[in-house]
Formats: sequence, structure tokens, C-alpha cells
Amino acid sequence: MKKKPSGLALLPFVVFVGLYLFVGLFLTFKGDKQGFYAMPASISVIVGIIVAFIIYRGSIEKKFNALVKGCGEDNIIIMCLIFLLAGAFGTVTEKIGGVDSTVNLGLSLVPIQFLVPGMFLISCFVCLAIGTSMGTIATIAPICVTLADKTGISMALLLAALLCGAMFGNNMSVIADTGIVITRILNIKIKDKFKVNIKITGPALIVAVILFFIFGTGGDVTQVTAGNYSIMKILPYIFVLVIALIGVNVFVVLTFGTLFAGAIGIIYGDFSILKFTGYVQDGFVKMFDVLLFSLLVGGLAYMVKEEGGIDWINEKLKKFIVGKKSAQAVAMVLPGTVDIALANDTVTGLVTGPIVKDMSDNYDIDRRKMGSLMHTTVVVLQSTLPYGAQILLATSIAGGKVSPVQVIPYLWYGYLALFFAVLSIFIPFAEAKTKLHFSKKSEDESADKVEEAV
Repeated sequence: MKKKPSGLALLPFVVFVGLYLFVGLFLTFKGDKQGFYAMPASISVIVGIIVAFIIYRGSIEKKFNALVKGCGEDNIIIMCLIFLLAGAFGTVTEKIGGVDSTVNLGLSLVPIQFLVPGMFLISCFVCLAIGTSMGTIATIAPICVTLADKTGISMALLLAALLCGAMFGNNMSVIADTGIVITRILNIKIKDKFKVNIKITGPALIVAVILFFIFGTGGDVTQVTAGNYSIMKILPYIFVLVIALIGVNVFVVLTFGTLFAGAIGIIYGDFSILKFTGYVQDGFVKMFDVLLFSLLVGGLAYMVKEEGGIDWINEKLKKFIVGKKSAQAVAMVLPGTVDIALANDTVTGLVTGPIVKDMSDNYDIDRRKMGSLMHTTVVVLQSTLPYGAQILLATSIAGGKVSPVQVIPYLWYGYLALFFAVLSIFIPFAEAKTKLHFSKKSEDESADKVEEAV
């Protein structure tokens, strides 16, 4: 039986987020640069889970089953598998010298003042092509880390450029899971949503490139001489990018990329087959913390949802609608609030999509515009949450050299995208040229397709 909407159901998540942020900010303000790592994030989630077990009604077994079901949801498991494969690929390519070779090649071809905006644009293109921010980050983050070490450019700034590029690509890609879910729930074509969405994200991209160019270098940046590089050691990255661009599944991309890197390492005598398997395992272990954290957050989020916490958020926000402008604002605030609670943009699209669709029809607002506002918001917030998968993956690959709170201030593209999205509500520069018409048959077909998309 479905639970009634309940604000109290959100308390466990409030405890988790509040504890995580309070401890991290408190220690950071005291001068600890690694304040957000002092207490493992997983411990904060566990505290929230304990609170959920205490305040939620029902047997211990029922609550435990809900926790496990949330941990085992498809999107959570997929995310965790990407973590593992990303760790393996990053470790093996590092051991064969691929990262150093790639960096040295980049330094020999790209002037240092173009490295940061270049990283942003490359990330935009890669994520746009492969449709996954996680795969983009897994591929490019190791290069960002080594570039920062060799040039003196802020590692936080380089990782922010990467995350911003992943935001843009994930928002605009026609094969991204969240985009597919949102467009099918709203019963619009993803290419039509793209044409409206680019009017919001395009200006943000241009301004972000300028900002990354201006602030990409500073007085303490050192011009370095490129070292030796081997094209063979760079091939795993090229291989991964090429097969990703032709639309191969991210799991296949990372798996074969790791095997290809391993083969090069064995042929060149960098390690034996047994050593290769050990490095793969090392890569898995490197991602254990973020994997565990993601599992626990997924479990807690599911418990909160089942107890009516998400429905309560939806119910309260709908009361603020008084016209077209406020409806568009809620189309941003509602999914954004839910994504802050769930830290999963695809699930957020599933949960809030039907509500946004109803608002579009009730207030005669183009669904393509509403879908663009919704998608832009959840993608940006997903990559700016300090406990979100994207920023955690990037900082985990950095090996603790930089924390999420150090990266967040540089996520300029995300803030600009939100600004232009809000601006489009009051100044209609992102409206579609033609009006959509819907039939009952097309609505029913769309509902069936949503299940296929998920």
C-alpha cells in the first residue's frame, strides 16, 4: 500500500546531508584542506539509515528489504559497475605510462593558456557523443590530474572544466539515459528538445569558454617542456574515444579499453599477465569508497521515496503554481529538489516527469521548453552535489588531492546554464517556433516507451 506524502520521511536524508556538510564545512573553515574526507561520507549515510530504521514504521525485516532493494536498483548497480571499470582502466593506463604520454603530447601541441578551455570543449564533445557523464569523467579525469601536477594549473579548475563539459554533453546528448527518459515521459522527440535546449546551453557554453580561458592560467603557472611520449601508450585513450563515438556501450568501451591497455603493457614488457590482473584489482579497490557510498545512498533514497518523502516534496511545490512563469519555475525547482534528495538524475526524471508533463498541459506551456528546463536543472545539480556520483568519481580519481568543495566554486558552466534557464522564463528567447499537438494514442504509446527506456 502506497504511503501518504510525509515531510517527516525526509528526516533521515536531512540528517545524512546535514551531518556530511556540517562536519566537512566545519573542518574546512578550521583550516583542514581535506575537511570533507575527515569523516567518511559512507558513515554519514549510515547515520541517516539508522534514523530511518528508528522513525519509519514497520518491521525491521520490511525496512531492511526496502534498503536492499534501493541498493540493488538498476541505475545504482550500473553506476557502481562504471566505477569499477573506470578504476581498472585508469590504473592500467597509468601503469603503462599512457597518462604521462598523453599529457606530454598535449603539452607539445597545445599552448598552456588553452589547456583549461580545451579540456572543457573536449569533455563537451566526448560526452555529447557517448551520452554518459560518468564515462567521460572516467576517461579524461586521469589526464586532468597529471596535467595539473605537471603545469601548476589548479587541479580543482581542471576537474571543474571536465565536469562542466560532462554537464553540457549529458544535457544535450541524444543517447543520454536521462534525456531519453524525460523526452519519452513528456512525449516529445529528443531532437526537438535539443533544438530548444541549445538556446539555453549555447550562451552558457560560450561564456564558460571565455571564463576558462581568462582564469585558466595565473601567476604561479609554470610553462613546462613536454617530455617524451609514445603514441602506442596513448592508443588506449584513442581506442576508447573512437569506439565510444560510434555509440558502443560504456561498459564495452571501458572493458576493451582496459584489455587493450593491458595488452600494450604486456607486449612492451611493462608488466606480466599476472601483474595486469593485479592492477585491474587495484583499480577496483581504488573505487571501493565511492562504490559503497553510492550503494548506501541508493538504499536510503529508496526508503525515503517509499515512505512518501518525495511525494511530499512534489505536493508542496505544486502549490506555488499560479501561472505560466511560476509553472516553468516549478519545472526547475521540483526536479532540482528531488535530485538533491536522490542524487540520481535518471530516477529524478522518472519521479517528476509526469508532474512536469501535467503542468505543461494545464498551463499550455510547450513541453519541449519544460523538458529543457527540467533536464538542464537536474544535470547541473547532479554534477554540483558534493555527494553526487560525477564529482565523487572525479575527485576519487584525483586520489584525495582535491575535495568536492574545492571543485564546486569553479563549475561556471553549470551556474551559467541555470542562469540562462531562469532568464528564459522571463525573456522567451528559448521558445520553439512551432506548437506541438498531442493525441490520446500518442500519449499511450509514450507511456509504454518509458518502460523500454528504463
